[in-house]
Amino acid sequence: MPKTPDQLFAALESLGIAVSTVKHPPLFTVEQSRALRGQIPGGHTKNLFLRDKKNALYLAVAEENAEIDLKGLHRTLGANGRFSFGSADLLREVLGVAPGAVTPFGAINDTDARVAVVLDAALMEHDIINCHPLVNTMTTSLKRDDLVKFLEATGHPPRITCISARPAEAS
Repeated sequence: MPKTPDQLFAALESLGIAVSTVKHPPLFTVEQSRALRGQIPGGHTKNLFLRDKKNALYLAVAEENAEIDLKGLHRTLGANGRFSFGSADLLREVLGVAPGAVTPFGAINDTDARVAVVLDAALMEHDIINCHPLVNTMTTSLKRDDLVKFLEATGHPPRITCISARPAEAS
């Protein structure tokens, strides 16, 4: 069974990671989440669950407004052939989350470390990073170094590299 948000929060606490969480109506897209910007400071994420031609799995995490060249990203990451999006069933199986709630916190459910987590360097310039805590009805804020600490603790040492163009200004 996938972990619940409460189990995630307990795991974060056991690692000494302080978080702040805001509850809100379900958010499925970056567009919908922009309404929260005044309430929640920091870098807000866009998360892409991808697989390459040999079915290796990747979770690319970038700023919500980042432009990512999906046609060339496989070369940047050294993947085997172009990426396609992982299916909803595979997402639930591996990260334990539904579409619209994709998050680096899903690494807690990937006990076999099937997913390589890639954090965009531009996102990591923020002191605070915001992610869904396994559901899209909340947003959890934590320090950038604590996100790395969490991922390492789950067996997913993140690769931090430039995977995007500079984020476009929100309009």
